[in-house]
Amino acid sequence: MLDANDYPTMNQSLTPQQIGQRIAQLRKQRGLSQEELARQIPMSRPSLAQVERGNRNLSVGELQQISLILRFSLDEFLSENFKAGQENLIQEPATLYEVKERISTPQLNPLKFKNVILYLLTHCAGRPNVGETVIARLLYFCDFNYYEIYEEQLTGATYRKLPYGPAPEPLDRILDQMIEARLLQKIKTEYRGHPQTRYIPLKSADLTTLKASETAVIDKVIAQMGDWQESELTRYALGDKPWRASGENEVIDYELVFYRRPPYPMRTYSEENEQNII
Repeated sequence: MLDANDYPTMNQSLTPQQIGQRIAQLRKQRGLSQEELARQIPMSRPSLAQVERGNRNLSVGELQQISLILRFSLDEFLSENFKAGQENLIQEPATLYEVKERISTPQLNPLKFKNVILYLLTHCAGRPNVGETVIARLLYFCDFNYYEIYEEQLTGATYRKLPYGPAPEPLDRILDQMIEARLLQKIKTEYRGHPQTRYIPLKSADLTTLKASETAVIDKVIAQMGDWQESELTRYALGDKPWRASGENEVIDYELVFYRRPPYPMRTYSEENEQNII
């Protein structure tokens, strides 16, 4: 194992935040996603995210491996006056790294959002537990589970941390639009002695707007949670890392799905050794 003495020019005053920021800048200049870089190191995707945020230290060996993948000079990288720029990269054909950067900022796709609602209701509207709150919770797990698995947005809806669970911000507006367009019917009823707002689909979802991978994730959410009571589904949502790690009334960051703990994760992540600090 290499140690700091193998690099006499290493600047020991660099903070983990500076190192992480430099790696993120160079990774993006190479056109690599975090998933692509992590796979080549090898390291889990969440661990690399922690490195780039300055929350995880690297061993010298890991840094050397990253320098080989991103093709930069360690001497220059560790210098105090380092500035990330193309001049610091060892040039090679750009076609080797034509990888799209993952988009974590929600970008609402209204058409897809409406069809996901119709798809959910087509399968669940007849169940007595499925009121407006249950729809909101099912949408949350569809969106965040899909992002964890595929690192892509499903509906692109923005979710905010509210006292009683995550809710998509555009839900009320989209539901009103769907009622006006005669895609849904809104009814008021009671369930177990409490008032309930229900939505009945008047049309089926346009499946041409949904990929097979998307309907597969939605189907799994329905199979797992479609029969849960509102209180049970809300408790489960309140235990999920994205909701717990967000501040009150803050927009929930999709990236937080990569820090989930059982039983929430949709993927299996390898353990990383946190040792050999730079």
